[in-house]
Amino acid sequence: MSYANRQQMGSNRTVSIIVVALLHIVLGYALVTGLAYNVLKKAASDLKTFDVTEPPPPPEEKPPPEKPNTPPPPQVVAPPPMVRMITMAPQIQTVSVAPPPVITVRVAPPAPPAPPQPVKRDSARAKGSLIGLFSSEDYPNSALSANEQGTTAVQLTIGTDGRVSGCNITSSSGSSALDNATCNILRRRARFSPAMDSNGAPTTDTYSQRITWRVPAE
Repeated sequence: MSYANRQQMGSNRTVSIIVVALLHIVLGYALVTGLAYNVLKKAASDLKTFDVTEPPPPPEEKPPPEKPNTPPPPQVVAPPPMVRMITMAPQIQTVSVAPPPVITVRVAPPAPPAPPQPVKRDSARAKGSLIGLFSSEDYPNSALSANEQGTTAVQLTIGTDGRVSGCNITSSSGSSALDNATCNILRRRARFSPAMDSNGAPTTDTYSQRITWRVPAE
């Protein structure tokens, strides 16, 4: 900075100091003389009184309306992936099967027919009367004591020797003692001419007989 400029700044500062000092002197004098009091009173009377009214409070803000409880939107579910069904034709395997073995069944020839049985030519015949073989002495004692009587029918089997080989009761007299006595006497005493077949050989035969038992009179 040049010298001239610095000298000018110093003179300005001096002037300012002088002005401030004069103001202090004037104010001091006014205070002493009461001038300042009048000036202040006049200034106070000139002041206008203003009623200070507090502004009304701001209106209360209404609460925002409640939002309706709306269900959340459904979730978007992606569709399942498409499955492509591939149908495979079944593979048919050809298996060679051997033909079943041939089974030969040999059927035995039928048996030759049995030779024809000789036909009976002559029936067995009793030698004498069979009723005459019985007497009062043959009456069983148990049947006499019980006063039992009746007719016993029998079928006799005649052997090739003409003797009785079997006795079958076909009709009972009602007394077992009389029936048993009939068969026992005929087996022991009866004799027959055996039956003959077509070849002239003796053969077995049957013979029927009825024996009546009566309690002997005293």
